[in-house]
Amino acid sequence: MTRRDVVLVVDDTPGTLGVLNEVLEDAGYTVLMAQSAAAAMLVVQRVRPDIILIDAVMPGMDGFEACRRMKRSPALAAVPIVFMTGLTDSEDVVRGLEAGGVDYVTKPLQLAEVVARIRVHLAGARRTRSAQAALDTAGRFLLATDTFGDLMWATPQAAELLAEVEGADVACPWVVDWLAEAGERVPGQVAAAMGEQRLLQFVYVGRMAPDEVLFRIMETRSSTEESRLRERLGLTAREAEVLLWVGHGKDTRDIAEILGLSPRTVQKHLETIYTKLGVENRAAAAAIAIRTSS
Repeated sequence: MTRRDVVLVVDDTPGTLGVLNEVLEDAGYTVLMAQSAAAAMLVVQRVRPDIILIDAVMPGMDGFEACRRMKRSPALAAVPIVFMTGLTDSEDVVRGLEAGGVDYVTKPLQLAEVVARIRVHLAGARRTRSAQAALDTAGRFLLATDTFGDLMWATPQAAELLAEVEGADVACPWVVDWLAEAGERVPGQVAAAMGEQRLLQFVYVGRMAPDEVLFRIMETRSSTEESRLRERLGLTAREAEVLLWVGHGKDTRDIAEILGLSPRTVQKHLETIYTKLGVENRAAAAAIAIRTSS
């Protein structure tokens, strides 16, 4: 059975909710409804919709603020949000786009136009998800923040790692200071590591736009395992790092990317490690690493 795309409709007017529910159901979508922005925030904690249609002006929390909060969540960062609004001034449109919306439709709603726009944005979101899933499969867990450290988007695996260490609302405030320390950074530099149970490393990829900073995220070694290798085998800190990743089955190129080294430098460390351990190949070194670090 083909999965139906899920549309979350947020509006404080019951009549608008009723009409959109009927039209979107007839168009083949599963419709979730919320009569306030606060209620919508509860819905997205339980279910990730494929697209969100939200009224810009509502009592209490308005649609703009709800959009900003949703976009801080890794799970919702790539979900398109379309505003419904009677506000047509340019500054109001800009406000919606700056909050994280991808489009807006004006009230009174032209229902055929609403359905068409939803269809277009869902198709774009599917292509984005496919590309991000492909990156994850290739081991490229990527995320982008703005220059204030707020999450802009993340691949699915990167989003899971972030959520585990940062919770539902993700911000990386260290980005501001890190970028300012030495001006423009060089690709490959390690930005930060965070998390108590899991150590995450952020490798700077570059700026995709003036306000979009791209990082590759990966789990780094356990400091406890590294310390055991260093102390028990008489290795330097860098040699212990290299050997630890050998024990985890990583090849020379992978280790180079993880540690921000060249493959040639990693190979030189490996040659020294083989000599210190009295072994001749990677397999024997890996066996010692596993036995020693466990």
